[in-house]
Parts: sequence; structure tokens; C-alpha cells
Amino acid sequence: MEWTKEMRYRRLEDVDDDTVKKIRERVLNCKWRQKFHIQPQAGLLNDPNGFSFFNGEYHLFYQWFPLGPVHGLKYWYHTKSKDLVHWENVGIAIKPDKYYDSHGAYSGSAIEYRDQLFLMYTGNTRNDNWERHPYQVIAVMNKQGEITKPLSPAIAKVPEGYTDHFRDPKVWKSGDTFFAVIGAQRKNKTGCAVLYCSKNLTEWTFLGELKTDLDHFGYMWECPDYFELDGNGVFVFSPQGLKPDGDHYQNIYQSGYIIGDKLDLDTLTFSDGHFHELDRGFDFYAPQTTYSPEGRRILVGWLGLPEIAYPTDQNNWAHCLTLPRELTVENGKLLQKPIQELKKLRKEKSVFEATIANETVKAFTGTSFELICEMAVDDSDIFGIEFRAKGDEKTIVKYDAKKKKIILDRMLSGQPVGEAYGTRRQCSLAGSKIKFHLFVDISSVEIFVNDGEEVFTSRIFPKADSNEIRFFADGGRASFRAEKWEL
Repeated sequence: MEWTKEMRYRRLEDVDDDTVKKIRERVLNCKWRQKFHIQPQAGLLNDPNGFSFFNGEYHLFYQWFPLGPVHGLKYWYHTKSKDLVHWENVGIAIKPDKYYDSHGAYSGSAIEYRDQLFLMYTGNTRNDNWERHPYQVIAVMNKQGEITKPLSPAIAKVPEGYTDHFRDPKVWKSGDTFFAVIGAQRKNKTGCAVLYCSKNLTEWTFLGELKTDLDHFGYMWECPDYFELDGNGVFVFSPQGLKPDGDHYQNIYQSGYIIGDKLDLDTLTFSDGHFHELDRGFDFYAPQTTYSPEGRRILVGWLGLPEIAYPTDQNNWAHCLTLPRELTVENGKLLQKPIQELKKLRKEKSVFEATIANETVKAFTGTSFELICEMAVDDSDIFGIEFRAKGDEKTIVKYDAKKKKIILDRMLSGQPVGEAYGTRRQCSLAGSKIKFHLFVDISSVEIFVNDGEEVFTSRIFPKADSNEIRFFADGGRASFRAEKWEL
């Protein structure tokens, strides 16, 4: 189906009920609908927005084009939870119905202030020549969940020296001052981020550009997020335009972070080190974090990527969000662990323990499960797990002991996706013991390696009866101990 500009910018409110019903019926008939991930009722989901804790509940919004699996006129959709596990769909939160967001309510964040939740987002507009002008907007949600949009935007102009690629404000408070970091592009087509401040979340002052060591690092920085954790400053962002470099930057767009001393708000200087990718898998982008009431830093990302076709497109929907992850800092690196609350999903438990030599052993079955497997190499060259498997169809995660690399291979995972960008992802990791912690849903996998030292997040599209879980060792022996729960 060819999606014209007019089709992409149709408003949901202008579509008859029968058309919407038919779209949703096709979604319900999709064999790849997830069981425990946030996913759209229909259409396309992308960036997580406004992730926050307010009025006794977690609130999570996401970008949503309701009428098809393409990027079109974006709304904010609202879902909420008391435990970060069981989510309740609330409905549309922000409609693109003002002059300042006429062509989409783009990404943003949220912060509590004076018993209300302030939602700061980018309003996207286009003129008759299809030239873009972004506005930064602040809507307000009260404790009853009612959202009020302003008469005019909070930031109406792009600062001198930057292009109209100017979006995705992330707001936080330091002392008695609010700050917002916004993704930007300089006039010379290089990516960066800029800072604003405010005393009341209404009137904003431009402070200048965030000073890092990454002066020429991609052509646009999307979804910036600054926070402080374990005495460190952490800056998360999604730079576009990085070229592949060995095992790094293999996806169409990347997400990662720099970590260092806390941001100097007087000089806007962030003393940082190396850019680290947050996720080594095929499908991860635009993450956003928030604090839990007890002080944990929690991250959620988009389990997908722009500009790639997915098999669910034929059923009129695309993408989901990752499971929430708790962040900690260890040895100058962010570790990501699945939040403890996810144990609430566990049902029947099975255990497997064996030493395997030059063979593949079927240990479990399952299509929606959690698996924790600890492996120790004896003299094996390669050892690992095959899952969502039947016959030749399988997804493989393994450790190459000679090359000291973790490898995720989805060449035989089922319906192909994004093959132009390869079918394997890998990263270096040394050690004689490896721990894989998998969350496998109907059409995705999130793999936490060595308690979050590395993470691989990917969509997979196997047949419904591909349910075998196998362990293997090639070129010698390896010992396995695995626990598996149905979810």
C-alpha cells in the first residue's frame, strides 16, 4: 500500500467508525501480537514520552499514528501502571489540534509541579511549502487525568545557529530552577543539544549549547536525557548519522550515552568520556528515563527503528516498547537490569542442568517466557541458546570463547526484517562464565548479559509452533544451569 502525504496526515477524528473498526480487526488477527509488552491498539507506536510517577501511578505516553503502520500525524497516547508491569490504556492524551502542533505532537517529557504533571513536548508544523517549524509546548495534566493545552507555545523560536531539526525536550529540576535539554542540529548539519532554564515552567531562557567532546558526531541528536546517578552525570541521546565501525553502530540509527562528572550548569560543560551504545540488538531507539519514588532510575525504550518495514505492517500495526530497566553505574558504565517487579509475571517454573559436549539438547518449550541461564566454558569454542525454534527455524544467542564475543543471530528467526542491515549483532565480552537473562515475547526478545553489562533487544517473527528452547556446545564442552518461567 502506498501511503500518500494526505493519508499520513489524516486525523483520527475525521475517519468514520467503521474504518477504525476494520483497522483494529486486522490487528487482532495478527499472530505476532505481544503478551506482556506495551503495544498500540492499531497503527504505529514509536518514542516513549512523558515517563513519570505522578499521583501514585507511573505514567507513560508514546508517539502514535493510529491509522496505519507508518509515520504520519502523531498523537500522544497515554498508558499508566501502579507497578511498571500491568499497564492500563487510558487513551489519547494530546491531539495535534493547535496551530503549534498541527502536523504532530512530537516527543517530550514530564515533570510534577504544584500537584500537576507538566508535559513538555515538541509541536511539529509545516507550511504550504512543507517547510518545518518546531515549537516547544507545555500541556498540564491534573490529578483527574484531564489535560489542558496552552494558547501559545513556551518556546516559539529556534535559536540562532540551529536548523529546524530542534525537538524532544527533556525537563528536570535542580534546586529551584527547571532545566530542559533539547535535541538540535547546527547550521553546519552536525548534531548537538541545547539547554534552557525556567523558574516556573512557563517562561524559558536559552542558556546555550551543551559542551561535550563530541563536536562532530552524527547530523542530529534526538531524544536527549540528562540525569545524575550514583554521583555521576549521565547524558543519554540518539545520534543520527553514525557510520558503522566494526561491531559498533550497525543499526540505521543508534542510542547511547556518555558518562562523567556532573553537568556544570554555569558553564554548560559536561566532562565526558567515550560514547557507549545502550543496546547491541537490532531494534532499540529513543529511550527515556524517570525516577521511581524510592530513587531508582528506570529506562524504557522504543522496541523498533524508523525507516524499516516490519512483518506486522501487513496487519496495520507496528512496534512496541521495551520492558522497564533499572539503571546503575559500575566502573564508568551503565548497567541495565530488568526491574524486580517483572517477577510478578512468572508462572510455572522449570529447571535444566547439564554438561553438554558437541551437541544440541532440547531442554524446554515456550513462546512467551523468561529464561535465566548461567554457562561455564570447559573447553568449548562456542556455546549458547537456540529459542523460538523448530526444525531449522531458530533465534540464536551464543558466546564465542575464542573471539570473546557475544553474538545474536536472527538469520533463521522466521519472517525477515531489516536484512539490509545484517542478520547478526555482536560485541566483545571476556569471561569464562556467561549469564544470559532472556525475556521472550511472541515477537521480541530482550537479552541481558552478565546482569546488564550488555543488552540485546530485537524483534523476531517466528511461526507460532516454533517453541523449542535448546542449549548447545560446539568444539568441546560447556556446563549449563537454566531456570525458565512461563509468562
